[in-house]
Amino acid sequence: MAEIIRIYNENPNPREITKVVKTLRNGGLVIYPTDTVYGLGCDITNNSALEKIAQIKGVKLEKANFSFICHDLSNLSDYVKQIDTSTFKILKRCLPGPYTFILPGNNNLPTVFKKKKTVGIRVPDNNICRAIVAELGNPIVSTSIRDEDEVIEYTTDPELIQEKWDNLVDIVIDGGYGDNIPSTVIDLTTYQPEVVREGKGSIEIM
Repeated sequence: MAEIIRIYNENPNPREITKVVKTLRNGGLVIYPTDTVYGLGCDITNNSALEKIAQIKGVKLEKANFSFICHDLSNLSDYVKQIDTSTFKILKRCLPGPYTFILPGNNNLPTVFKKKKTVGIRVPDNNICRAIVAELGNPIVSTSIRDEDEVIEYTTDPELIQEKWDNLVDIVIDGGYGDNIPSTVIDLTTYQPEVVREGKGSIEIM
């Protein structure tokens, strides 16, 4: 049974954030709000939790394209190769914001992702998920929760999310209604930035 926890984006309650972080550290799965759609995440350092997410999504873990939710750009070098000034300027201009940036991965990636040459980095403009990552001390691996229903691709109501995911996750954070437009995905590993998916983030920033 998933526990539903109400947390306010304007002023996240530290006690509730600690409760979520404890669950993540213990290998739990959490559904949380971002600045786009609700995400499903776990602690990047917990292999069994990563396996669970891959299983839910029906993908092989080593081939999964999960993004890393970071608190800010300061721990970027933990998982990303050194980037040039122009790339850093784009990140600085857009983050926190509704973007996923594909960047070259380095040798510090968790073992299960060692073979991956690139990583997707997210710094959402949402106080709840950034407070969780800040207290956890490392990124959370994340994937959006899509619906099989083609009309409503993304569920936005936390109570409906809890009903659907009740037996699969440990906590559903109710941070209010979510958006139903995903992040804009931009590949920064090539000579020119390349838009992989146009979403909520404007591509005019390039």
